[in-house]
Amino acid sequence: MCAPSGKDHSLCCLPQPTTKLFIDGKFVESKTTEWIDIHNPATNEVVARVPKATTSEMEAAVASCKKAFWNWSETSVLSRQQIFLRYQQLIKDNLKEISKLITFEQGKTLADAEGDVFRGLQVVEHACSVTSLILGETMPSITKDMDTCTYRLPLGVCAGIAPFNFPAMIPLWMFPMAMVCGNTFLMKPSERVPGALMFLAKLFQDAGAPDGTLNIIHGQHEAVNFICDHPDIRAISFVGSNQAGEYIYERGSRNGKRVQANMGAKNHGVVMPDANKENTLNQLVGAAFGAAGQRCMALSTAILVGEAQKWLPELVERAKNLRVNAGDQPGADLGPLISPQAKERVCHLIQKGVEEGASLLLDGRNIKVKGYENGNFVGPTILANVKPNMTCYKEEIFGPVLVVLEADTLDDAIEMVNNNPYGNGTAIFTTNGATARKYSHLVDVGQVGVNVPIPVPLPMFSFTGSRASFRGDANFYGKQGVQFYTQLKTIISQWKEEDATVTKPAVVMPTMGN
Repeated sequence: MCAPSGKDHSLCCLPQPTTKLFIDGKFVESKTTEWIDIHNPATNEVVARVPKATTSEMEAAVASCKKAFWNWSETSVLSRQQIFLRYQQLIKDNLKEISKLITFEQGKTLADAEGDVFRGLQVVEHACSVTSLILGETMPSITKDMDTCTYRLPLGVCAGIAPFNFPAMIPLWMFPMAMVCGNTFLMKPSERVPGALMFLAKLFQDAGAPDGTLNIIHGQHEAVNFICDHPDIRAISFVGSNQAGEYIYERGSRNGKRVQANMGAKNHGVVMPDANKENTLNQLVGAAFGAAGQRCMALSTAILVGEAQKWLPELVERAKNLRVNAGDQPGADLGPLISPQAKERVCHLIQKGVEEGASLLLDGRNIKVKGYENGNFVGPTILANVKPNMTCYKEEIFGPVLVVLEADTLDDAIEMVNNNPYGNGTAIFTTNGATARKYSHLVDVGQVGVNVPIPVPLPMFSFTGSRASFRGDANFYGKQGVQFYTQLKTIISQWKEEDATVTKPAVVMPTMGN
């Protein structure tokens, strides 16, 4: 595949007209009769088609995973590590090419797409630490001549269902951690943005991954149900909307599978009046509108505390200066939304906010991008005087919209955040250590940033969203990821000391009972 740059949308630079399946180490054309169009969000041109895999194709993919599991799980951990060491280098070498594919299919700016790949790459690099991550535990001599040890062993066939907003990062959160632990993996990317994962699959093959260890299917609801129901799939990783996540968690769990589901969010940035004003305003604007707001860790809600409420006009001015354009155009700060339907939904929620009494300080609904008039663009939008009962606050907008609430005190702000059902991320902006500590300890959110607007942990930690933003018992990547993709086996052994000493050779024929 090759992605166009500039405004040249000639057919010679389009990806292959049909996206292939990846089954048993081969890129194969689907025999389906049902196809889904892939659009470039900046132009809404159809640039490729992705198949709804048939039941027999999905069965073949799982069978390939199951067959490959026995050899892969018995492959030494050092050999698996070597494959991922080669893989991370291949991703580095091809980072810009993967990024172009992301921009072409998803719309985000090239710089943001490179960040997408890089954050996934960091998880692959961390997976290379498997020799430390997968260690078990031992306790010698729990009683005379008796020892206990535990091993971390792979589960079997695992599966991942990825969203459209991070075509590289989210799959790389999933299959590298699972596979380095000895599992085989079935991936279903978003049907809107399959190109980056297919490229990553080819690189994984080039790194030496055995055939069948990674398989890729495409589709929508039928593919999701297949993954939730198939008896040979032991665990499911999901990132996406609450509606889908709750469904997958319930259906997969009912079928006896482990499920981890990262879902929606309403992330609050609490701005204290003692914060560094210049830095805070820049951080708010970048975190609210970057990636056109299409990320579960977007700082989509600001709570201005006390005198910080006077900063609102300057916040609006900074947001006005952001440049909206196709993601591959120089200087673009944010690109289009993923689809016309996404744009319509965002615009509806903006209008709903106005109708319910919010003040529209900056309206990005009617923005026109020269040369891309058919794109799904919404410019930076700010709704002020928002109340917790308004629809624009209660629902995740997933667009370049910042809703602004006001609070008199830090305690009021904490109460607002804790009354919101989501618990993915939050940030506080302050120069007071005691204020930061109080907020960090009392706020009921899984990931807290202190003067850090998007507190996504590095891979040696784990992504720890909570409450309505997460379902499951073990989070993504880091130690939690290893726990999710492995099962413990405990071995208790007894070797009596007296059996270790043989005083002389036994030359007499043994009798029954001896």
